[in-house]
Amino acid sequence: MKLIGMLDSPYVRRVAISLAMYGKTFEHQPLSVFGDYARFADINPAVKAPTLVLDDGTVLMDSSLILHYLEANVQSGNKLLPSDAAALALDTRLLGLVLAASEKAVQHVYEHHLRPEEKWHQPWVDRVTQQLLADCDCWNAALEGREAKRDQVAITSAVVWSFIQLMVPHVVQANDYPHLQAHTQRMEALPEFIDYPMQ
Repeated sequence: MKLIGMLDSPYVRRVAISLAMYGKTFEHQPLSVFGDYARFADINPAVKAPTLVLDDGTVLMDSSLILHYLEANVQSGNKLLPSDAAALALDTRLLGLVLAASEKAVQHVYEHHLRPEEKWHQPWVDRVTQQLLADCDCWNAALEGREAKRDQVAITSAVVWSFIQLMVPHVVQANDYPHLQAHTQRMEALPEFIDYPMQ
């Protein structure tokens, strides 16, 4: 398998770390959707990161869809999501909060790094900020008292929180979210996280 995309993307990084947690062997090709557009398009014309190329040449994209496929193709002992419906609903709810926060953080980055300042739309920025902080409040509360696991919620939470603290720490103050901060520090010390650092 080949994973295409840069590890500065939380979506690429969550797939890379999950692949490692699943015990899957894969090649990582750090192509940028901006700087390596033509090379990326040769692999996946949609130029969407992450892209996962399976051994038979099938091209998958979108981190959640890739992870759904991987989860369905591992033995029960290596799964990163619960099989029980009620537990899965709780994890899915929490992953929804995490990915919503990630989406709003990415929108913040795009607004301030890709658009010229005279094009910034403050009402939009205010709305995105409000959504981001609300997501983080619910997410932080949900992690309080949660059992320390090496599962998909744990992986995605740490990856996204690290991304937020790298890219928009002035918007989301780390000290306001102690459970997220402590959880991420634990996860970032794991070998799988160290092997696939945010770059």
